[in-house]
Amino acid sequence: MVAMTRTDRQLADFCGRWNVTRDICHADGTLARFQGEAIWQWEEDRLNYVETGKLCIAGQDPFSARQEYLWYPGLGVHFADGRYFHHVPPQGGEVFHDCPPDRYEGAYDFTSWPEFKVSWSVTGPRKSYQMRSVYSKS
Repeated sequence: MVAMTRTDRQLADFCGRWNVTRDICHADGTLARFQGEAIWQWEEDRLNYVETGKLCIAGQDPFSARQEYLWYPGLGVHFADGRYFHHVPPQGGEVFHDCPPDRYEGAYDFTSWPEFKVSWSVTGPRKSYQMRSVYSKS
């Protein structure tokens, strides 16, 4: 058995309501900002993740945005339809999602827990952007 350190995250650590702010910079220079909340809520042995808020894209009117994921023991993250997305390293670190022809490279940073950061760099012919999210307990 692996010894736990104070930075090891478990599924239960995420349960509850979080504020989320996300900055998105597209390769064409378009900037966007999402502000809202993320709720991780138990359903049987997993957490359902529901994110709601406002997305502001430069030059456009703000609009409502929503995203859902399923989080499983061991910190496996799946899309709402059940497809695998990625695994969150318990102490933070790099993640990857293969979605040909696009490539998703990310990282989780838990060093300021209970605030944490998630960044993604997405490159490919369909999508090309940098995204950084900051979560803080409500």
